[in-house]
Amino acid sequence: MSSLPHLPNDLARRLFLERHALSGAPSPRGSAGLSALIERLGFVQLDSIATVERAHHMILFARRPAYRPADLDRLLERERALFEHWTHDAAVIPMGFYPHWKLRFARDAQTLRGPWQRWQKQDFLARTAAVRDHVARHGPVCSADLRGDAPRKSGGWWDWHPDKTALEYLWRCGDLAVTKRAGFQKFYDLAERVIPASLRMAAPDPGATVDWLCAAALDRLGFATPGEIAAFWATVTPAEARGWCHDQARAGQLIEIAVQAADGTHRHAFARPDVMEAATNAPDPTGRLRVLSPFDPALRDRKRAERLFGFHYRIEVFTPAAKRQFGYYVFPLLEGARLVGRIDMKAHRNDGVLRVTALWPEAGIAWGKGRQARLEAELDRVARFAGCDRVDWLPDWRRDAV
Repeated sequence: MSSLPHLPNDLARRLFLERHALSGAPSPRGSAGLSALIERLGFVQLDSIATVERAHHMILFARRPAYRPADLDRLLERERALFEHWTHDAAVIPMGFYPHWKLRFARDAQTLRGPWQRWQKQDFLARTAAVRDHVARHGPVCSADLRGDAPRKSGGWWDWHPDKTALEYLWRCGDLAVTKRAGFQKFYDLAERVIPASLRMAAPDPGATVDWLCAAALDRLGFATPGEIAAFWATVTPAEARGWCHDQARAGQLIEIAVQAADGTHRHAFARPDVMEAATNAPDPTGRLRVLSPFDPALRDRKRAERLFGFHYRIEVFTPAAKRQFGYYVFPLLEGARLVGRIDMKAHRNDGVLRVTALWPEAGIAWGKGRQARLEAELDRVARFAGCDRVDWLPDWRRDAV
């Protein structure tokens, strides 16, 4: 084993779950509590798939049982406590972080301009200027408002019509901001009409933003490699994250540690000097059995989830015989500090039923009456959250352990 300070797996899990708001008391009710939860997480990924409920709503519900989707809409559209932009994917982000997204705007403008202009095979920049002028004169628009007589296509990003591409480009570059959504359709307006002037006019230099992004990522992970720090916001480069880690270590602001994985192996990571104390003092994870979204921030890095929890998870996994082992979209089940299984289910709102197709316990997990009762209690909560009246279990729902 390395001579570096050693963080045992149980403490690593404890700290990791605490930093991901999966232990301790739920945040207080009300907008302030929800805003504080999202700031603690850093961002919440948006996703359109609603097998049970959309991913961003399930992420927040898993941490805040009183959460309802209208709570997020209020923060984003009325109170302007959040803005929508890009991390590794589309996400809602605390409005106070906006000045540090100017680096992202500049980098996206540089990296997207050439490829998107070649993709659209036209005078893309002239069309983009025309779309911006249209928004300035007419106010918020969605892509359908600018479609004109263009035929409707399949909806994949490769089928975007030119004005849809222009809207996305202007949003990614910071000229436009998402002012609301209807269903999952984005409405764009000039950033100056959506973002408070004090934040829009702030101009941190790129070095200060890199420092802030790296520090904010590490503090939300508890411990991390430079690659994990870079991937958190997906704005700083791996080289910038490596440089930041080594500079901070030389200054005594970080230490290197050996983090024990679920299989007993160790991996080097960077952490704050008080990481051992923070891990020891982190609250015990709740014994409640919870359904997590496949896009939950604690699981987004599948390799890290496997190292820490011994949980091999892909949305789609195939057996050696090339047959699907699980459904396309299965939900992990968290109990305490363990991922104890995965469940395949879907909300059939017209029938008022949450239908369970299959449950796979993890290897070594005894699925007795007590654990089943805890799962049923959780599914009752999830069903109500998804607008369903009851839970139905299909025949042969119990499957072999993974």
